[in-house]
Amino acid sequence: MNSHGQYEQRVVWAVVGTDIGPLLLAATDDGLVNVVFHATDAVRDKALDRLASRLGTAPVEAPDSPLLAEAIRQVEAYFAGERHDFELPLDWSLISGFNRQVLGELSSGVPYGSVVGYGDLARRVGQPGAAQAVGMAMGSNPLPVVVPCHRVVESDGGIGGFGGGLEAKRKLLALEGVLPEPLF
Repeated sequence: MNSHGQYEQRVVWAVVGTDIGPLLLAATDDGLVNVVFHATDAVRDKALDRLASRLGTAPVEAPDSPLLAEAIRQVEAYFAGERHDFELPLDWSLISGFNRQVLGELSSGVPYGSVVGYGDLARRVGQPGAAQAVGMAMGSNPLPVVVPCHRVVESDGGIGGFGGGLEAKRKLLALEGVLPEPLF
């Protein structure tokens, strides 16, 4: 509690090395709240400033925190090919409305090793004409990899965009057996 007797949100973070580069993982008492690609020092610092602004408290580096330990273990197991599903509490406080609805459907309804089209995902949430809005929701996903926006592809067979870069999307889809391993 703070000096005013109010509950203070706790935010902890760590950087985990992966096959697609360093990922910043951040968690609150409610669950994993943010995953950030390419977590070099500059990207990490900007992401932490943004989290502090959005959540009202400065994130603290704590890789051994119980709030992060399981998330780190599951992310490492996923990239080692030993885990297909994440079983983590998620803090959805960084996203709301339509975007949260779409990401919730993606998280629960598109399993490992499969893909869904932007339009198909729009139909699943009752908005059949909202494929472009689904794309925007994927771009605003605060929990990429764990909430698998890499599994959303174009209906014509293209892989679509990806906040982590197309090389990372290809690697994730290859890890899940959707695409062949990249040659280089």
